[in-house]
Amino acid sequence: RSLVGSEMCIRDSINPLKSLFFFSIMTNGDSDYTPIDKEEYIMATWKNLDTLSSYDKLSGLKNHVDIATAMSGEQGGERVKNYSTPMAAGLQYNYAAKEVDETVLTALAELADEAQLIDKFEELYNGAVINTGEKRMVLHHLARTQLGNPVVVDGVDKREFYVAQQKKAADFANKVHAGEIVNEAGKKFTTVVQIGIGGSDLGPRALYIALENWAKANNTFKMEAKFISNVDPDDAAAVLASVDLAHALFIVVSKSGTTLETLTNEAFVKDALTKAGLNPSKHMLAVTSETSPLAKSDEYLTAIFMDDYIGGRYSSVSGVGGAILSLAFGPEVFAELLDGAAAEDKLATNRDLLKNPDMLDALIGVYERNVQGYPSTAVLPYSQALSRFPAHLQQCDMESNGKSVNRFGEPVDYVTGPVIFGEPGTNGQHSFYQLLHQGTDIVPLQFIGFKNSQLGVDVDIESSTSQQKLCANVAAQIVAFACGKADDNRNKNFEGGRPSSIIIGDQLTPKTLGALLAHFENKVMFQGFAWNVNSFDQEGVQLGKVLAKRVLAHETDGALKVFSDLLNI
Repeated sequence: RSLVGSEMCIRDSINPLKSLFFFSIMTNGDSDYTPIDKEEYIMATWKNLDTLSSYDKLSGLKNHVDIATAMSGEQGGERVKNYSTPMAAGLQYNYAAKEVDETVLTALAELADEAQLIDKFEELYNGAVINTGEKRMVLHHLARTQLGNPVVVDGVDKREFYVAQQKKAADFANKVHAGEIVNEAGKKFTTVVQIGIGGSDLGPRALYIALENWAKANNTFKMEAKFISNVDPDDAAAVLASVDLAHALFIVVSKSGTTLETLTNEAFVKDALTKAGLNPSKHMLAVTSETSPLAKSDEYLTAIFMDDYIGGRYSSVSGVGGAILSLAFGPEVFAELLDGAAAEDKLATNRDLLKNPDMLDALIGVYERNVQGYPSTAVLPYSQALSRFPAHLQQCDMESNGKSVNRFGEPVDYVTGPVIFGEPGTNGQHSFYQLLHQGTDIVPLQFIGFKNSQLGVDVDIESSTSQQKLCANVAAQIVAFACGKADDNRNKNFEGGRPSSIIIGDQLTPKTLGALLAHFENKVMFQGFAWNVNSFDQEGVQLGKVLAKRVLAHETDGALKVFSDLLNI
């Protein structure tokens, strides 16, 4: 295995031969790569969490903080003021209602140092082969900004490649908006529909919904966007019935150009266009890799390229999200989102745990999962615009860290990624909060709240506005979960001790959304580093695909055949 995945740790000096070998790995042998300063560069050691002495210390702090007591009275107020750290774009990460104090935070800082979390992040953005399962680099941060040294692959500067594709998407969007790219009748396109699944749908859809109202309020809304993802024909049929086909532009998103669901839905759309007397090639563009069958096909108006180094669930900042968001809101809005993400990424390089909100959130999560033993986490945005954000984070987190073997394929003896779920407040309060308040499992909570709405349209009812009522609810829930309420009637008794954090901002804008996106992506990354798992492959989604192909080819027996017969396949 390569030095990047070895047990070696190079600190004050590096053997010249080993240094040259590492340089070759980092650059794929490209001689025009700007080298890292080898005298300062630390090559990280990859070890299982339970082999770290700092983890042994942390494990001795189970139930160290009584959060109900800590959050009560005047001391609770002081705690809320002090247990907060700035994020990018004016956001604040407040962890006062988490089960931590200075002792726990010191232990977490020691874990961050011993696990070399920042060193591993540096290796990642400098082009190390962090995705051990697929032997690939992990470069979604590079699509936002250049954090480290240039990353060159086969003579191609990857930062320049990503910028070029962003510009290509921006130029295409500007021409559509200006009426330079039009339908066959010379009329403007008014709707854009993305055809994709998984990371080609969840992230871009969540970001579009998050910014739709903001764009309308700020006069940057250009085109309505819709999404087709499920291979269920009802999904495509319903979307097609809701748009004017003659004025609709379709984006086919598939890195390989072979994704079953996406190609099936593309054929569904092409059939509808043809039946309407329209030429599909005049209504479609592709977002794909340069080597896929879609790349140079004359069936598309253009092709915007991605590569193997940005995984699907991290691809919203690539052409996967850039094309549709630029068409919907304009390239300038997408650029602001990237700026917010880049600013948050910069914070994630800070070695001081209390000044690195992404790493801090991650390690508190490791404490909750591995020491406190909590199996799940709820993401609860008090913003209707973020209604699909928990679904995106569900994929980002569970597809990344839902692993039971380490980076080298060896079983781990500790739990890894939690179950992620969530819905917007206040809707969730009238749904699953009952279990969160009084259920037998303690579920850590991550709230997101904003002081102001996006549209600025509100009404004062009973001495408070709707936005104030929304914010009052999130403040009340944090304290209610933490402190509880004693009652002789056990049915009305709240034990409290339910930990939560909140990210607070002034308003949900493209920059704050970009910072939020990067925060959670970086949280997942740091947790994967701590657990010593590969957060960047997803073999767990493959087996079902293989068996589905066997079913469709009628190559089945046993239970698979009987289920196929029951479903009339």
